Amino acid sequence: MSIRSFLKTVAALSIVGTAFSACSPNLEQEAHMSQSCSMPEDALGRFVQVPGGSFVKGATPLYPEEEPTLRLQVPSFEIQAHEVTHQQFAAFVDATGYITDAEQGVIEGHVDAGSAVFAHLDDDQTHEQSWSLAREANWRRPSGTNEIEDSLGSFPVIHVSKRDAEAYATWAGGRLPSEIEWEFAANLGLPDPDNPMSGAYDENGPRANTWQGVFPVADLGTDGYRGIAPVGCFEPDALGLYDMIGNVWEWTDTPFGAGSQL
Repeated sequence: MSIRSFLKTVAALSIVGTAFSACSPNLEQEAHMSQSCSMPEDALGRFVQVPGGSFVKGATPLYPEEEPTLRLQVPSFEIQAHEVTHQQFAAFVDATGYITDAEQGVIEGHVDAGSAVFAHLDDDQTHEQSWSLAREANWRRPSGTNEIEDSLGSFPVIHVSKRDAEAYATWAGGRLPSEIEWEFAANLGLPDPDNPMSGAYDENGPRANTWQGVFPVADLGTDGYRGIAPVGCFEPDALGLYDMIGNVWEWTDTPFGAGSQL
């Protein structure tokens, strides 16, 4: 997973949201693509005010677990405009000496477990792409190999556990968002509130870093990326938030479901 933007609630002054993803970036391709995309400097580390209001959670469920449909009231809060970057997380580690669970091999209590990496195959490979456990994979080495840490600066940090995400958010003066806060912000930022897919696609094609093709056999990369993109490579949503859909999975403080709490 990856630390997304963290939230800072107006009442609690807590930063909410780190995002962590287990996907591994194609670094050679991503480094090339990142030359033509960058977030404005004044947006890095910036927080966006999410006004309080109500929304219908699970309004158009695609899967049974997305039910039941509930109307909920959400207080105002602030959330970082983008996923937490590798550079931001590195500053936390440098300041505190923190060692992530993946580096310690403490994933769900399994010693030396490593972290999960998704293999993006070359075009001439025909067998299915899949997840695999890589003992050496961690936030410093997303693919479980010897990438150079500095080359990942503007990418979202990945291979972090919920405990890691909470430690970062606390250090940064915040907290993780609740699942309801996250879903509320994502819904409020949709270009077309009546179309839940409008954050991913418009009439011209992909507007977010999502999977195009038959999953998990072929990622066509129509959006410009086969794998993770640096933060801010796609236009922000209606609230001014980047990558609220696609790119990486992001932690919330509470689980998804009807019992989720603010």
